[in-house]
Amino acid sequence: MNPVRRVLLAGASGLVGSQVRRLLLARRDGPTVVSLLRRPRGARPPRDLECVADLSDPARDGELAASLRHPAGGFDACVCALGTTIRQAGSREAFLAVDRDLVLRVAAIARELGAQRMVLVSSVGASAQSGNFYLRVKGETERALAELGFERLDLLRPGLLLGERGERRFAEQWGQRLAPLTNPLLRGPLRRYRAIPASDVAAAAVAVLSQGEGGRHVHEHASLVALARA
Repeated sequence: MNPVRRVLLAGASGLVGSQVRRLLLARRDGPTVVSLLRRPRGARPPRDLECVADLSDPARDGELAASLRHPAGGFDACVCALGTTIRQAGSREAFLAVDRDLVLRVAAIARELGAQRMVLVSSVGASAQSGNFYLRVKGETERALAELGFERLDLLRPGLLLGERGERRFAEQWGQRLAPLTNPLLRGPLRRYRAIPASDVAAAAVAVLSQGEGGRHVHEHASLVALARA
């Protein structure tokens, strides 16, 4: 597979995405990162670029794709760390619009512009057959991504993310406080549900961009930690 020289990053202002951006730009030989944002955050060219766009209107995706085209070529990879909660979004329909529809729209644009690799921050337990609405949406999104024709698809399935968010999520705050007590109790098949630092998930997302073999790869807790330490 081609080396990764240009990355389209969605969710660059979030808990994981912001750290993916930082890690990629910290590497001297790292790729150019184009962050897809609703509001500018202050890029530092030449390798740190931003594309500010209204992502709420699917009818403008063609316009967005045109603005992302680059004379030197398109993208080699897309990293997507978009995500919300039903409570944050306000309804199931609004949640679907972000965690499934927007993820797939961004991925389709990246694929159109040449991306061979796709990295998605999903969730442990994601399954299109799940009885849980949140996990079913995550699973449906993973399945749809596999149909877009990427040469390599990496699905990162962390448990509870540890780290400071820009917004308050009360359930997560309690989970983070309890994680030091509950993590050691989750062993064997339950190990994959352990809480994990968002910095480890970001490091894993960066690490898989250097792996050469194609195909679909699922990474849960043990794999994410190993990738982050590599």
